[in-house]
Amino acid sequence: MIYKYDFLVIGAGVAGMSYALKVARAKKGKVCLICKTTLEEANTSFAQGGVASVTNLAVDDFDKHIEDTMIAGDYISDRAAVEQVVRNAPEQVMELVKWGVNFDRNENGDFDLHREGGHSEFRILHHADDTGAEIQRGLMAAVRACPDIIVKENHFAVEIITQHHLGARVTRRTPYINCYGAYVLNPDTQKVDTYLSKVTLMCTGGCGAVYQTTSNPVIATGDGIAMVYRAKGTVADMEFVQFHPTVLHSPTETHPAFLITEAMRGYGGILRLPNGESFMEKYDERLSLAPRDIVARAIDKEMKIHGIDHVCLDVTHKDAEETKHHFPNIYQKCKSMGIDITTDYIPVRPAAHYMCGGIKVDLNGCSSIDRLYAIGECSCTGLHGGNRLASNSLIEAVVYADKAAKHSLEHFELYDFNDKVPEWNDEGTMSNEEQVLITQSVKEVGEIMSNYVGIVRSDLRLKRAWDRLDMLYEETENLFKRVKASKDICELRNMINVGYLITRMAIERKECRGLHFTIDYPVHAYDK
Repeated sequence: MIYKYDFLVIGAGVAGMSYALKVARAKKGKVCLICKTTLEEANTSFAQGGVASVTNLAVDDFDKHIEDTMIAGDYISDRAAVEQVVRNAPEQVMELVKWGVNFDRNENGDFDLHREGGHSEFRILHHADDTGAEIQRGLMAAVRACPDIIVKENHFAVEIITQHHLGARVTRRTPYINCYGAYVLNPDTQKVDTYLSKVTLMCTGGCGAVYQTTSNPVIATGDGIAMVYRAKGTVADMEFVQFHPTVLHSPTETHPAFLITEAMRGYGGILRLPNGESFMEKYDERLSLAPRDIVARAIDKEMKIHGIDHVCLDVTHKDAEETKHHFPNIYQKCKSMGIDITTDYIPVRPAAHYMCGGIKVDLNGCSSIDRLYAIGECSCTGLHGGNRLASNSLIEAVVYADKAAKHSLEHFELYDFNDKVPEWNDEGTMSNEEQVLITQSVKEVGEIMSNYVGIVRSDLRLKRAWDRLDMLYEETENLFKRVKASKDICELRNMINVGYLITRMAIERKECRGLHFTIDYPVHAYDK
């Protein structure tokens, strides 16, 4: 089947739905939203903390938020991107409110603001401890009520379409690569359909699932980054994988690991060893409110020193009713495991959480491939630099959705559908009866990345990861050529591609910088 849409949106988190609503509102073209599973399952839903925006002008201002972001990013953030997000944040927050998103307010009717690690002021808008789910709920309702947006749930984008599919030789030196749409797997027919578009937006989220322990859902396999990389698009800063310092430690591995929001440390939570001894004073004067990379490395080191598989977060000194009010979901989740957070320590450990790099884009969300935009976690705007400041990601997504929507609405009528694009050819392939090969390879990717490309790295570990991933790549590509396209094998290909990119860029960075910490090179002395 061949479909034609003016705007093809691949991904349905806060970035994709915000963009779709903005272009649909203009009523200038047909909009199609491709969703890998259901709208409810996007990575956005798992975000607990909130949205960073300068709101309390009595004590806060844009310059403070900009400086906090630059410090967290180890001064390699793109200041233009930082300024764009910070200065446009308040307007986009009000847009979310208009779409039906409810942020908590105090008794005066003002936003109830949290403070998180790395922030100099209270500026985190939130909805209890499930802000992402609330934003997803509000946007889903708006999208489903919009007759101009066609939603294709449980559809999987296999590849973006470029002149490569027309027989042209495309390399990383090709000056003008064009995106004509995407090949998309239909779950009902198990056939790969052709979706032609004037403009394509990639907003497929992160890639935490390439690690064994992650706060991301299992669908976070880096699909958009891998597709764009294979299409010879520019990808950057993949070595900067943020590990959240505190996910709930469980005796049995769960996917995703349950997140213990950073707001709990902003609320006054103290990191301790299981014996009650605090330890952050050894690592940073900001103690438990230090930026995530510092806290994650400190926890990792303490776990190795003491031979333990977790540390603890202590909020037992806080008012019990206030704790239950601010963190109802965390309270209930821990209660289900026999932990009363008002009287018991919470067992926590780090987990892969957020990709600061991705598809390189400009201030309008334009990638290096013409007619292809990228926003949200799969993109690299330059905002995060070496490390993302807490709660900057959701606001980045809506600000760049606005910029990309405005830019694409100004340009999409200059483009035509490319009717010469061939349909997907699976002639000579067969159904895959070797599912065990895919399942085992997925496990191997997780083990390789967690063991060798984790919080602390070395040249030797990275070389071993490179060699193991290279072998898996060859095996998987050979299998992919023999069998019909399926979601499972496509996800595996993407995970291997993303693992390779993280490892390669980690090898290339010969310094400790931001989230990239290696025992073989010194910490970079940055210039402020």
